[in-house]
Amino acid sequence: MTTYFIRRLGILLVTFLGVTILAFGLIRLVPGDPVLVLLGERGASPEVYEAMKKELGLDKPLWQQYGTFLGNTFQGNLGTSIISKRSVKEEFFSRFPATLELGFSAIIFAILFGIPIGILAAVKKNSIFDYLFMGGSLVGYSMPIFWWGLLLILLFSVNLGWLPVAGRIGLEYDVEMYTGFMLIDVFGPDNEGWPAFWDACRHLLLPTIAMGTIPLAIFARMTRSSMLEVLGEDYIRTAKAKGLSAIKVVGVHGLRNALIPIVTVVGLMVGSIVTGAILTETIFSWPGIGKWIFNSILSRDYPVIQGGILCIATIIIVLNMMIDVLYAVINPKIRVN
Repeated sequence: MTTYFIRRLGILLVTFLGVTILAFGLIRLVPGDPVLVLLGERGASPEVYEAMKKELGLDKPLWQQYGTFLGNTFQGNLGTSIISKRSVKEEFFSRFPATLELGFSAIIFAILFGIPIGILAAVKKNSIFDYLFMGGSLVGYSMPIFWWGLLLILLFSVNLGWLPVAGRIGLEYDVEMYTGFMLIDVFGPDNEGWPAFWDACRHLLLPTIAMGTIPLAIFARMTRSSMLEVLGEDYIRTAKAKGLSAIKVVGVHGLRNALIPIVTVVGLMVGSIVTGAILTETIFSWPGIGKWIFNSILSRDYPVIQGGILCIATIIIVLNMMIDVLYAVINPKIRVN
């Protein structure tokens, strides 16, 4: 087990180095000069331009800039934002709770609706429900987040006026933040409590649906496939022969074994949720890391883009490694292979 863990750790480090190269290199392929963005084209005299470029370290060769970036990264220093002059690490962790709250809500939404839909489609195989649910899940999976988000805004905010379209809570609530999670902080000693909580839920609903639709479709199709495989096993036929109710056969004996691959997919979907946050947060003006990185790309804020991508990639890499190690603990054959 120790050898397996060391081997996976080595793969993790190689992957991390690859991410640093991509995070550093790709943003520099995008047209635009961060110095001109910061100074403005009209206010940037050659002397001021060169001085600012030297101050930001952009006058050095690319290999030297990358070496400095890599060295600082391994020391835990992700740099300072060109625009806000704040630490990238500080800005990331101040916004991460908002993204985590939205992502967690999207996963819960996908699980609550996706798994029951998949179970019902499997139990009612080749029925109108099966075709309807699987057709709907295919549409949901194929739907771009930005287009789906705009449709939700047009329907529920513009036409019906039921739900707000931007932000985490209404302007009438002045919430003192303690943890960064709005649904928790509204119950703080100086905050509004339940009225603010329900308003925060209303702001959370549309971005949750937009972000959670694709995972919902995946969970529904995975659950149906896994349930169909399990329902054909001998022990299920034995349970039916014993006279057990359909609820016990499907819900206890069937679902328990069908959940194994579904749990795996839930873990792997975390990465998709984080990357989907960039589009969702931009559409709904959600103040998380997705919108932060998007705005940084527009302003060519190199340290923020590099640090933000690196933090997100690190989270995904560590989660994948934890899943791999958990597999090895559960199934020794994986260690042998």
